[in-house]
Amino acid sequence: MRELDTALIHKRQVQDKKFQDQMSKVFRAFLNQPKTMLMVSVETGILRANICRYIAKWRKQDRVQVQKKGICLISKHRAGFYTTNPELFNAKTNDQ
Repeated sequence: MRELDTALIHKRQVQDKKFQDQMSKVFRAFLNQPKTMLMVSVETGILRANICRYIAKWRKQDRVQVQKKGICLISKHRAGFYTTNPELFNAKTNDQ
């Protein structure tokens, strides 16, 4: 029983490390230049659902911001271009 608990704890730690690595990779991708979630997903190979989850978390912490809205180069649809670079953040408004 004790070996099983240890194995489960180890598996959980490995999973947590994987998501932490993904999160930092996504953060760096948005840091270089504003991109859509789909652009970062294609660039990093990380599922867009995970990227969406990270964006939601960072928005609560004011670590990411929609820098502009425009046409995604991949989907050719209107989308938000996000950035994690504080130098590119827009001034705070009431609708953000």
